[in-house]
Amino acid sequence: MNHRSYKDSLYQQFARVGKAFASAKRLEMLDLLAQGERPVEAVARETELTIGNASAHLQVLRRARLVDSRKDGQQVYYRLADQDVFRLFRDLESLAKKRLTEVDQITRSYHESPEDLEGISAQELQARLRDNAVILLDVRPQTEYAAGHIPGALSVPPDELQQRLDEFPQNQEIIAYCRGPYCLYATDAVHQLRNAGYRARRLSLGLPDWRASGFPVARQKPVEAHLATTKTLPNTHHKEA
Repeated sequence: MNHRSYKDSLYQQFARVGKAFASAKRLEMLDLLAQGERPVEAVARETELTIGNASAHLQVLRRARLVDSRKDGQQVYYRLADQDVFRLFRDLESLAKKRLTEVDQITRSYHESPEDLEGISAQELQARLRDNAVILLDVRPQTEYAAGHIPGALSVPPDELQQRLDEFPQNQEIIAYCRGPYCLYATDAVHQLRNAGYRARRLSLGLPDWRASGFPVARQKPVEAHLATTKTLPNTHHKEA
């Protein structure tokens, strides 16, 4: 193989990954799968695609070795191939934020104040959790909480928060987190909490970032997952991943 053939062949393989990333819907799918394994139907529902279109996008990601799949009966489940895929996805987000002013413009068009954009850091949250100084809410869908969450977090899915406000003491700050820096579940939760008179902030990152940083992650045991709809404050019966 001469130099030209070598380079052409090599960069063609690199381009496979670039091609897989060159779709807004596929990027959204990577963000979803960073939360945990999902069947095709769930990916289609979240991304508002037909099952056929969602499956086609997932096949592109699989051929680029960015996701893995398994079959369980008639269901096909997808997951990220490994943490390197997640890190590449976050690096792409970070680069876009640095190079494209449109990212900040779009983000600021939704958030009401600079505080919404800043949030609390993972290091500060860890310290405050050790001191029992905050209540921590995981405001992602309950299935994502069951797959992995910050130890001590209470699962409060987006459609339950308003009905559960009386569970939280008014004299303690509440921190909400969701899927990542651009996820809106936490921002919306903070707005609801502040409107109800609570001191509330969002975590500046999401559960996948917390995991990638080496912080502990807990999962629900099967019995806990079955009883997750019970309206109680966080308990300690979790196992760490």
